[in-house]
Amino acid sequence: MKALVKEKAEPGLRLMDVPEPAIGPGDVLIKVLRTGICGTDLHISAWDGWAQQAISTPLVVGHEFVGEVVETGRDVAEIKPGDRVSGEGHLVCGKCRNCLAGRRHLCRSTVGLGVGRDGAFAEYVALPVGNVWVHRVPVDLDVAAIFDPFGNAVHTALSFPLVNEDVLITGAGPIGLMAAAVAKHAGARNVVVTDVSDERLELARKIGADLALNVARTTIADGQRELGLREGFDIGLEMSGQAAAMREMIANMTHGGRIAMLGLPSEEFPVDWSRIVTSMLTVKGIYGREMFETWYAMSVLLENGLDLAPVITGRYDHRDFEAAFADAAGGKGGKVILDWTS
Repeated sequence: MKALVKEKAEPGLRLMDVPEPAIGPGDVLIKVLRTGICGTDLHISAWDGWAQQAISTPLVVGHEFVGEVVETGRDVAEIKPGDRVSGEGHLVCGKCRNCLAGRRHLCRSTVGLGVGRDGAFAEYVALPVGNVWVHRVPVDLDVAAIFDPFGNAVHTALSFPLVNEDVLITGAGPIGLMAAAVAKHAGARNVVVTDVSDERLELARKIGADLALNVARTTIADGQRELGLREGFDIGLEMSGQAAAMREMIANMTHGGRIAMLGLPSEEFPVDWSRIVTSMLTVKGIYGREMFETWYAMSVLLENGLDLAPVITGRYDHRDFEAAFADAAGGKGGKVILDWTS
């Protein structure tokens, strides 16, 4: 089969022939239809410091996908060939304290699809049945391909009650944009999105943000005044991983405000801990999705009319992956999709 492979310890990817994955008794073989390019994939392609530490070559990359089941192992009963599915990209041990308690998203031994084992940027991918999500209602293929990052957005945005709250989202990348859509759909009063890309801020407006601020020109405090907020933001969703964004968020929260932090910093940075203490702020780290509560929430949100179409701005044939990766790395658009059906 054809697959996108990090063949050697150097920048770049290759589209090449590799063996189809074999499945065991509890596995599912899936014909891949569409995939989404993630920031992780960009790191692997660029072969930056993180990738050099995390990746062993050769490796089939990618973890965001939708496909159709073509074969199941002998112990798989609830999933059938022909089912349309996406995959939970965190493969857990099933034996640690958190896994045994049903908190699989907290497994200390998680292996990432397309990071710690061969991934989904291929004509076929194999997954344990416990990592397969069946789409029981119709979902647009492009949207189904990005259920993994959509889940990050939902997990972050729904960490705290949002109804009638004022929400600040720092970072208008694809997950920040999806979080903004979720927050408005879930009943937030005001949703403010910040970034330094005018193109992405325009996408934030299309997705429903009440205010989109270019913080290279306008402060968050200015945004508060424009909206008439007197005491700061109730909820913060940090999606950028940038030190300045986190510090500004802390400075603009109301007393007792709550922050969910998904953005992954590239290095350690200081924050105003005195402000966190005296303002009695809650800061919660978010990684991945709650398995599978977040997935249920995603499906229900889409059934109830949540529209993610504006977030998807690039669509490419898988053979044009170099152009697709350049688009995704440009920092001006939303999600980029690869089509594997041709």
